[in-house]
Amino acid sequence: MKKLPIFLLCMLIVSTTFKVNAQSKVDPKDIRDKMQWFGDAKLGIFIHAGIYAVDGIDESWSFYNKKISHADYMKQLKGFTLKKYDPAAWAELIEESGARYAVITTKHHDGVAMYDTRMNNLSSVKATPAKRDMVKPFFDELRKRNIKCGAYYSLIDWTDANYPGFLKDSSKYKISDDYERWNRFRSFFQGQIKEINSMFKPDLWWFDGDWEHSAEEWESQKVRQIILSGNPNAIINGRLQGYGDYETPEQNFPVSKPKYNWWELCMTTNDNWGFHHDNNWKTPYEVITIFVDAVSNGGNLLLDMGPKEDGTIPEEQIHVLKELGAWNKKHGEAIFNTVAGLPQGHFYGPTTLSKDSTSVYLFLHGKVDGQILIKGLVNTIEDISVVGNGAKLTHKVVGKISWSPVPGLVYITVPEAVSDKYVTVLKVKLDKPLKLYRGQGGLN
Repeated sequence: MKKLPIFLLCMLIVSTTFKVNAQSKVDPKDIRDKMQWFGDAKLGIFIHAGIYAVDGIDESWSFYNKKISHADYMKQLKGFTLKKYDPAAWAELIEESGARYAVITTKHHDGVAMYDTRMNNLSSVKATPAKRDMVKPFFDELRKRNIKCGAYYSLIDWTDANYPGFLKDSSKYKISDDYERWNRFRSFFQGQIKEINSMFKPDLWWFDGDWEHSAEEWESQKVRQIILSGNPNAIINGRLQGYGDYETPEQNFPVSKPKYNWWELCMTTNDNWGFHHDNNWKTPYEVITIFVDAVSNGGNLLLDMGPKEDGTIPEEQIHVLKELGAWNKKHGEAIFNTVAGLPQGHFYGPTTLSKDSTSVYLFLHGKVDGQILIKGLVNTIEDISVVGNGAKLTHKVVGKISWSPVPGLVYITVPEAVSDKYVTVLKVKLDKPLKLYRGQGGLN
């Protein structure tokens, strides 16, 4: 039997065994095609906008963790102005970053909607001096730039009178004691989902808060049907008690490649999601290396920014996004529309592959001056170049024995002069689709 290239073999395995995770209740045939744009996108921008920016405190969690009373938290409604909100400027910055999609909070756990909800009066339109819908003008600007639109929505609502409370609030009811009241809440939150779906038609739904109740209690399957009946091409993150399309680990990068096919790492640019008095900013180098690691493992990065109450974005976040964008503009060939790279052990660093698996991209962190090593490469190398630079590099094969099927070690010489200030990328062009040796050496 003819051996398949590694890329094609991986795709065959995915097509026959794919699950979002062990608890996934979604038919893979329903999502494979519509997930393709997500798999190609690689980078999204997360936006946590809400009244918590007025005092620069934890979004919703500040009253949950009793850092502040709920009443004092809600006083921030009076200070939320959006007087300098410029959705076109936001969209331009996101486009400059290289992101292919953006996700904005339509409602966080505090219950304050950032659009003109008809389900109650607790919104940026009716309850704040801003008197503005944040979502529609932002989505309009994104779509002018062919950027996909995502809606974050918290299933839980720690302000709504019909919600049964949370772990640190024992004053409210238990569902088992008053199921009719729980049904009233379900009608409310599902009504908001119907509104958002109809008004904005998000390309992506980013749910949060599913941990407080079961799929049955949320009616997760029904929620999925509500969305897809009105918007069949929408994709849904995994925080719907098993009824989502992809997994989204938060803040901490997986040490090894996740087992699920579609995944996205959501991460802040400092230590907080919303605007906060927090100066522990990640550097462009740190963000770019995290991004590269996610992509090399077949995932996306959803990088957060937290606007101030007036709608302006902190300068530190603008700087990170612009630097990330400049790096993406130079190295986009190795990032966008690629697939996960070499298995661990073949190269000591992140890698990606072209979709036809005839080009391998090697990512070199920091300053480089000397040789790097690839192991187990059966292919003949046709050409090695520096992405975004064009410089041609030389290589040598060491340890190849003519009578042995074991390939030699490939050493590539990388002069310091070609180094990028953040991450240098090499393109290794192969004679045919990638073929790797996975044996134990010797006569194997």
